[in-house]
Amino acid sequence: MRVLVTGGTGFVGAHSVAALVAAGHDVRLLVRSPDRIGPALEPLGVSAAVDHIVGDVTDPGSVRRALRGCDAVLHAAAVFDLDARARPAIARTNVVGAQTVLRAAVQAGCDPVVHVSSTVALLRRHATVGPDSPLSTIRGVYIRSKAASEAVARTLQDDAAPVVIVQPGGVLGPHDPHRGDQTRRLRDILRGRYPMWPAGGYHAVDVRDVARVHAAVMTRGAGPRRYLVPGHFIDADTMYRTLRALTGRRLPLLVLPSAAMLPLTWTVSAVQRITPFHLPADHEGVLIARSDTRCDDSGARDEFGIQPRPLTGTYRDTIRWLHRTGQLTTRQAGHCVNAERDPAGVALP
Repeated sequence: MRVLVTGGTGFVGAHSVAALVAAGHDVRLLVRSPDRIGPALEPLGVSAAVDHIVGDVTDPGSVRRALRGCDAVLHAAAVFDLDARARPAIARTNVVGAQTVLRAAVQAGCDPVVHVSSTVALLRRHATVGPDSPLSTIRGVYIRSKAASEAVARTLQDDAAPVVIVQPGGVLGPHDPHRGDQTRRLRDILRGRYPMWPAGGYHAVDVRDVARVHAAVMTRGAGPRRYLVPGHFIDADTMYRTLRALTGRRLPLLVLPSAAMLPLTWTVSAVQRITPFHLPADHEGVLIARSDTRCDDSGARDEFGIQPRPLTGTYRDTIRWLHRTGQLTTRQAGHCVNAERDPAGVALP
């Protein structure tokens, strides 16, 4: 099939393009900047000469041009960021982009039309949710944008449109072209900028597993469906214990009640809006952790046989990539880098 991919130069989008190409699909990208294609896709083995249309997901004309001749769509374009400075872009892009792309794709007869949502769209405090759970009502600009975007997709599904909703959790893995929210946070933990962490946890996934699900659902005639991406429940203890074992570093940690951190992080996020550098205290991140939501991802595991990569592998690969790209020093990466070398100091594959 010829598949139109929006957000194909982003983290999730680029890995998904690679998975779709590997599965034999012909891919076209809708991009705002063609200069981003090569840096995003070439490290994943995809040629920068991939077919593309220049435009914006919020522009109906751009979307219609990009859809011509396409059989299916993967809508991965959205602003994935808990930094308060991203709020205008989130408000401008996420819901309008979903409305524009999904509706146009259904009208054009594409099948399937895959919408990349998020587990934050399903957040419920101290609950276990599945892909069909009610949408979250928790306050937060990013959280609400993902719930509202998924609501667009669900409305189309209610009309029997062949829309597929895929819900990844917090996404990690190597080769993040724009150093997104989760990658930046892992880097800053290893730089010692997060000595405090809120109680609670969230669903975490490997970007390569997200891409595998996107390739697996790219089948015509299966109708509307929803899938949580297989992953792991992560809390502060699990994360720091794993990172200490992988790096051999102490990584001090103080876990605080989420409710106690909310007033502080709300204030910091307000200041963040006018601060040019990132402050390591994200209010919506605390809201997500405080929800402590577990995810039942058995649907994708059972139907597609996709088991999540081990958490240690995801962290190790991400840390090694951060080191290779100069975002972590050898000391900060610790044993993750040292383990790559033999006694003679020659880098191993």
